[in-house]
Formats: sequence, structure tokens, C-alpha cells
Amino acid sequence: MAKAKTSFICQQCGASSHAYMGRCPGCSAWNSMIETIEERRQPARAATRRPAELPQPLSALGATAMARIPVPISELDRVLGGGLVPGTLVLIGGDPGIGKSTLVLQAASALAGTQGPVLYVSAEESAQQIRLRADRLGIRTEDVLVLSGTDLDEILASANAVTPSLLIVDSIQTVSVDEISSAAGSVSQVRECTSRLMQWGKTRNVPVFIIGHVTKEGAIAGPRVLEHMVDAVLYLEGERHGHFRVLRAVKNRFGSTDEVGVFEMAESGLREVRNPSEAFLEERNDNAAGSSVAVTVEGTRPILVEVQALTTPSAFGLPRRSANGLDGGRLQLLVAVLQKRVGLGLGGQDVYANVVGGMRVGEPAADLAVALAIASSFRDRPIDSRMVAIGEIGLSGELRSVSQVERRLSEAQRLGFDKAVISASSARRGTTNVSGLRVIRADTVAEAIEAGITAD
Repeated sequence: MAKAKTSFICQQCGASSHAYMGRCPGCSAWNSMIETIEERRQPARAATRRPAELPQPLSALGATAMARIPVPISELDRVLGGGLVPGTLVLIGGDPGIGKSTLVLQAASALAGTQGPVLYVSAEESAQQIRLRADRLGIRTEDVLVLSGTDLDEILASANAVTPSLLIVDSIQTVSVDEISSAAGSVSQVRECTSRLMQWGKTRNVPVFIIGHVTKEGAIAGPRVLEHMVDAVLYLEGERHGHFRVLRAVKNRFGSTDEVGVFEMAESGLREVRNPSEAFLEERNDNAAGSSVAVTVEGTRPILVEVQALTTPSAFGLPRRSANGLDGGRLQLLVAVLQKRVGLGLGGQDVYANVVGGMRVGEPAADLAVALAIASSFRDRPIDSRMVAIGEIGLSGELRSVSQVERRLSEAQRLGFDKAVISASSARRGTTNVSGLRVIRADTVAEAIEAGITAD
């Protein structure tokens, strides 16, 4: 018998080579080339080929709306874009212990009560271990069917026998097919298993959830082609020892990627946070220096978060700039602007910035809140506790307008804030008159700091 032909495939980018290479020629990753047996598929016979479909004009296609499957967990439903599309393939990732299995088990219980039986396949835990988690979460439904196995063909055979309304595979890196001799979690196994799950779900209009491991950098482990194959990629983020978890979509073919779902980890599982702004500001100290409130917009709703900053004299020649929940490069830019345009002596200061609650803020509308927190800590004078800050900061120290200012101000007023600092250009572009809220318009970050920080 002829020896099977093998090739070496990179676990990170999927690049292939006929010989082993210590460094991948595609992504330059070290020790990522894994030997994999090449599959040779027989060409389909002409008699078994399906007749080709003729192309049709776009205008001739009927506009048929596909009914979504509502998810009883509203925060998850929001991130998915308003429900599950039949046949969709959703990949859920997150750090170990963040709550991925807990979230999908709660979703399985909720959907089983409204849509029918749900098949939960665990390749990492036994059925008894899943039962222990279900008891802790208070799940007693008989419509959640549990299967422990690693062979994908057997899993799909069991799924065909029970015809579930939702299939959950935990996790994709631990299942395998017999046709490929490489170990579970390799490029070929992950790609083939995902392809078969996608084909099974779309031919039967059954949504499929798969859970993926993440690397120490926070990306889904395995080839990047996995994220390209699925319909939606969701990340569960947050501090592992904190209370809050944020579910964020980084890819969604059937909805927006701007929506986030906020959960609170409790003994009985993940609880929905219907009003994230109140939750993030619950423990705020009103008289502490270095604390400000930013108004960020995630999808369709504004969320108020507390931004904290701390400046302290550096003990070394090179001061530190550390950001948690913010972009580190953006923090260095803001420190440079404050030093050059406002005159704050931050050259010998270590600067630390943090978004409370494990929330990640990426939009530049939070620039002004971060700058106010840094200036407040440096001067050791608190910011007005009933004030929010909204604005993007340019390199010359000017304040730039941001989108949806009126919605941000309305949310701040609803939570009891009576003052807001915004850019003057935002006031000129749209309506910023909100009843019960005093709006301070500033052209530069220096004006905003003088208006926001209380006098001695």
C-alpha cells in the first residue's frame, strides 16, 4: 500500500508546506506547522451530479422574509440581531471560566421551553457533570437532551434521531471525524467538523451553537478560517473574578456587530442586566479625584460607564502608561495632548486608566472623559459628580463632534445627571437641548477641564 501523502499546515493561518518549517512562511509564527494527512476526494460521477441551476436576475427573485427564532434571553437575542435565523452557525468564544458553557446551557433551557427539544453535546464533560451545572442553575426541563461524545458522525446520527430545535457542541476543538487521522483540534479536524456541522444545520434549518477555545491573546484557537466559515462570532468578555460579563458580536451576517449584551455572574448563573448604566455606576465614589463618567453608544443604546485614572510620580526613567478597558495607544495620545496643549506635567508621571465593570470602550467619544479623569487625578481635585463628558479630542487639543449626542444626553438626564460637557461643534450640528440638563459647550480640552473640575 502506498504511503499516505502528508503536508504541514500552520495552526494559526492555515498555510501549507510539503516540508516542516520552524517558522510559518504565511504568518511568521514559530512552531505552528503540524503534519496533516491530505485528503483525496474522488471526483463525482457525471450520472450523480445535480443539474446546474440557471442564474436569475436579482429583480426576479422574490423578497421572502425568513422568520427568526426568538431567544427568551433578551441580551443574547439583542446581540444575535433579534433572534436566531434557522440554519445559522454561531461560534461563541471567551476566556476559560468566563461563563460560555453556562450561557449556552441557559439558552438551551430557555429555547427548549418554547421551541422544542435542544441537544447539548459536550466533548469535554460527562453527562453527570452537566447535570451538576444544571442543578446549580436551577434547570429542571426534560427537553434539554445531553450527549457526551467526541465522534462527530455519531453526534450527527444522534441529532438526526431526536430532530432538535437547536444543536450545541462544546467545544469544536475536541470533536473529530474518523476520516482524518490527525488529532482533534488540528486545522483539518476543526475545518472538517465545522463544515459538516454547517451543512447539517443549513439542510435542516436547525441553528447550531459551537463553543471555541481562545488563545492567551484572546483570539479563537485554531485557524482563522473557522471564523470565516460561521455566520456569527460572539465573544464573552469581562474580568474573570468580576461580576459583569459583556457579550459582543465581532461578526454577524444577520445583524449588527455594534450590539452588546450585559450579564452579571451570580451563583445561579448569568443574570441579564437590563440597565447597564445603573449597574456600572452603582459603586461610584462621587468625591474621589480621578473619576469621570463617559457616555458610550453600543449598537442602539447608550451606556454610561465610569472612567478612573491615577497619576503618580514615576520611579523609573520611562513613565508607564497602562490602560484597562481602553486602547493603550489612545491613552498615550491623550496624555501627550494634555502635556502639550493643556500644560499638565505628565512627563514624569505614571498614568493608569481603567473602565469600571470590565466594559471595553473603543469609540473616541470617551476621549474627553478620560482626559478629565487624568487631569482630576493629577490636580487631586474631584470632578463634578453630576456631570458627564462627551467628545473626541484632536491632536491640537480641539474637541470634535460625535454621533448621537442627543440620545447620549437624554440617557444621562434619565439617570439623574444635570450637567454635561460636550464639544461646541456638536451643539452647532444638532439639537442638544434636553430638559433638566445643563449643557456646557467647549472648543478645547483645556476649556472642558476648567469647566469640569471643581474649584478648591
